[in-house]
Amino acid sequence: MRRYSFRVVAAIVATLGLLIGGCSTSSPRGSLASTNATPLLSVLQRFTAADVPAVGPEEMPIDPPRWIVATNGSSGSLPGKGLAQHPMLYIGEGCNKMFLVSGGKVVWTYSTGKGWEYDDIWMLSNGNILFSRMGWAAEVTPQKKIVWRIDAPQGTEIHSVQPLGLDRVLVMQNGTPPRLMVVNKRTKAVEVDHAMPPAGGVHAQFRRVRMTAEGTYLVPFLQMDKVVEYDRNFAEIWSYAIKSPWAAIRLHNGNTLITDEKDMLTREVNARGETVWEFNIKTDLPPGLGFSACQTCVRLANGNTIFCSRGNGGTSPQLVEVTPDKKVVWALNDWRELGPATAIQVLSEPGIPERPGDLQQ
Repeated sequence: MRRYSFRVVAAIVATLGLLIGGCSTSSPRGSLASTNATPLLSVLQRFTAADVPAVGPEEMPIDPPRWIVATNGSSGSLPGKGLAQHPMLYIGEGCNKMFLVSGGKVVWTYSTGKGWEYDDIWMLSNGNILFSRMGWAAEVTPQKKIVWRIDAPQGTEIHSVQPLGLDRVLVMQNGTPPRLMVVNKRTKAVEVDHAMPPAGGVHAQFRRVRMTAEGTYLVPFLQMDKVVEYDRNFAEIWSYAIKSPWAAIRLHNGNTLITDEKDMLTREVNARGETVWEFNIKTDLPPGLGFSACQTCVRLANGNTIFCSRGNGGTSPQLVEVTPDKKVVWALNDWRELGPATAIQVLSEPGIPERPGDLQQ
């Protein structure tokens, strides 16, 4: 059972920490001013301004596409509005170029060189983009200038990052041992550095680690088949057993949304570990929309869920959006413009990205 008395205290501590760390607002989640309910939409014009170069000074060429580009125009028959469905940031394993989609088209890209792999991405309220690149993580401006970078030491990998205010970053470093860190970008100080339990081979230890709105750490152990929640002192306060948890997201309703990569399902569970919603990629999608390698998802404010897929090398959709009653309202299959999908950020969602718990991703 969770220690709710601790969590109330932790929430106060977390909020104070974010204010000190430069978060752009002190409002609690859900009380954003209506004029700033979707703050990222107001910074999108910076990515198409005259001072944005075609290629940034640190950009590097990427590997050529390894997927099939369909020529039969089948994407037009899919539900939804194609690229016009949502403004979004988009990344995927096997394509080391990030894409910014707005107004139904790709309006900005940034390439980070050959090799593996993108796993996490955030646009901040100041317009900068924070991302992980396995061997390193960085923050890039709309003008394609790297303003912060951290490199993974030899024998380690960085797949998961999360902004904590505008000055701090939660970094999960796979390794022996794995380390959960909070790094101050401004001072370069490592403010939290905790050795996590051994979790198998380095590469597949962790993919998505999050600080919650209450200031706790939600950690999916990909090879150990469990999700564990720790308090700020790293005492275990909640756990849930599930195969190959790639991502775990604490939802606004207090439940936890978990993607099970091995069984190709996404499950929402409550604090008692009871299943309240589940979507099975193998059985719940209609014919023609099935895909594999669903690693993470996004829960939207309207209750819909978007699943990300690497898309079987170009033969199936990259993104599928479903309602709570499992109706498919959008399927994106656009291999001309985009590559595989590992993660997205929907930029029209309400909330401050660098305030833990505001976005359900």
